[in-house]
Amino acid sequence: MTHNATSTPSTAGTPGQLRRVAVFTGSAMGARASFREGASKLAQHLAETGICVVYGGGNVGLMGVVADSALAAGGDVLGVIPQSLVSGEIAHPGLTELEVVGDMHARKMRMAELSDAFIALPGGAGTLEELFEVWTWQQLGIHRKPVALYDIDGYWQPLLAALDAMTANGFISEATRSNLIVSDNPADLLEALNNWTPPAPKWQKDPAPLER
Repeated sequence: MTHNATSTPSTAGTPGQLRRVAVFTGSAMGARASFREGASKLAQHLAETGICVVYGGGNVGLMGVVADSALAAGGDVLGVIPQSLVSGEIAHPGLTELEVVGDMHARKMRMAELSDAFIALPGGAGTLEELFEVWTWQQLGIHRKPVALYDIDGYWQPLLAALDAMTANGFISEATRSNLIVSDNPADLLEALNNWTPPAPKWQKDPAPLER
């Protein structure tokens, strides 16, 4: 089924009531077995807590591990994939639901609409693109949803060091930097997502209270 993207992602959802969580991760397995093991543990934990996994719809790499692990644990998995990548990323045939959209922009928008929170696992350029887009949208008040890094085996430490340097040099505010959740433990990560409070949008000095 194909969905057309709307102009902005939904701001729906309230703290502590996560129903769907978007997982960004690679279409490759990566160089360490710990990446696969960590991805599986997170997906299993989300499934066991009744949270639907929203992801890119592929059946390869860590994407496939996330989907298979959540499904094996009895969870729901919703995939969103562009028509052009159905063959290249080998669309997963056994998902709870698979949405085929027109292009990558529609994919990212649809995942943002569907999800109450976002978690980036180890991945490459595409994972970074997805992560920084939703984090920027949070900063600008386009959505009021938490964004997190699942730091399997210290994978995100070099990125965190770069973000700290950007903060020290005045390009990222301390408040924005602190709003990015980081954890290497699935239970702690989910607790932080549930307890997260939306920040004030960057360009709005006295915002009215908004629900995410």
